[in-house]
Amino acid sequence: MAAPTKKAFPLRLDPALYAAIERAAAGDFRSVNAEMECLLREALAKRGVKVAISERPKRGRPPKEDGDA
Repeated sequence: MAAPTKKAFPLRLDPALYAAIERAAAGDFRSVNAEMECLLREALAKRGVKVAISERPKRGRPPKEDGDA
């Protein structure tokens, strides 16, 4: 089964805001995209909005099937 896809959409940000997010991401060793996702989840949780946790894609090689040589 394929990993769940993420919704892509264009987002226009003030350059200063983007730079601040970029610095925060670097400090947390995350991509800007991952940092924004984290910030949005934190903001929603603070407002009491529950966000379901999506299934994470499986990493690594698939397990060997019985009978494979």
